[in-house]
Amino acid sequence: MAAPVAELSSLATALDELRARVGAIAERAAAEHDDDTATELFAVERSLQGAARRLHRLTSPPRQRR
Repeated sequence: MAAPVAELSSLATALDELRARVGAIAERAAAEHDDDTATELFAVERSLQGAARRLHRLTSPPRQRR
């Protein structure tokens, strides 16, 4: 079964938006010296970024190797 590219692309976009929101909250926590919260949120942000990157890879055309 072929991967549903449009749906995966939509999910990747949603993850990008969620990552940005989490990152903004993490920045605010860091500015308020809430280090424990900021640390955890930055870790969540990195995880979301990795997940989005993997989905984007699935929905992008294969690269040509030189």
